[in-house]
Amino acid sequence: MVRFLPMSEEVKTHRPYRSAQRAERASETRRAVLAAARKLFVDNGYAGTTVAQIADDAGVNVDTLYAAVGRKPAILRAVVESAISGRDQPVPADERDYVVAIRAARTAGEKIDRYAAALAEMGPRTAPIFRALRDAAATDQLCAALYAEITERRRVNMGRFAEELRATGSVRADLPDDEVADIVWSMNSHEYYLLFVHDRGWSAAKFGAHLADAWRRLLLDPAVAGERPIPSS
Repeated sequence: MVRFLPMSEEVKTHRPYRSAQRAERASETRRAVLAAARKLFVDNGYAGTTVAQIADDAGVNVDTLYAAVGRKPAILRAVVESAISGRDQPVPADERDYVVAIRAARTAGEKIDRYAAALAEMGPRTAPIFRALRDAAATDQLCAALYAEITERRRVNMGRFAEELRATGSVRADLPDDEVADIVWSMNSHEYYLLFVHDRGWSAAKFGAHLADAWRRLLLDPAVAGERPIPSS
């Protein structure tokens, strides 16, 4: 005997599936828009890229693009945040995999190695879009505000990284934390990455190894016999 579902029961059966389909389509659209925007911003610059071009390259109409990501400034922010997180959505600094790994490391050298390796992995996707953002900041107020925000976030995070290193007991006593943070902040910049990888033809892996070696030499106390592990809590 065929049993027809009551309307409310039928809706409950199909709605989760349809909602999941819609969510997946929205995610696919967002990924397509961000990929198209990233390429155009890097190749043509922010000012030289139109929303219509992004929509066309992403294979969607402009209204769909606006619904998926937002207007042009929001698209640039989303591209920048995606480059940093490696995902479609922003990820708070404390929840990023490499930050968790750095905090789990017991010695300053291990923390430096893990951060340098993370920068080498991130560089190919972050450095080109950061350069595009920096260039756009020269003429666009919203881009300038975003660039200042990202720069300040880096500064604050490098202060925390300096504290992480100091807690191991292996950082040079004559080097205050703000100088440790400034050294790392300057060398993890997109400009520094592009000088070596883009201008001099280094691989990202070689660049990461250079950072690890340089930071160990610059920041750690050579008089310390070996690495001091952080005491267990």
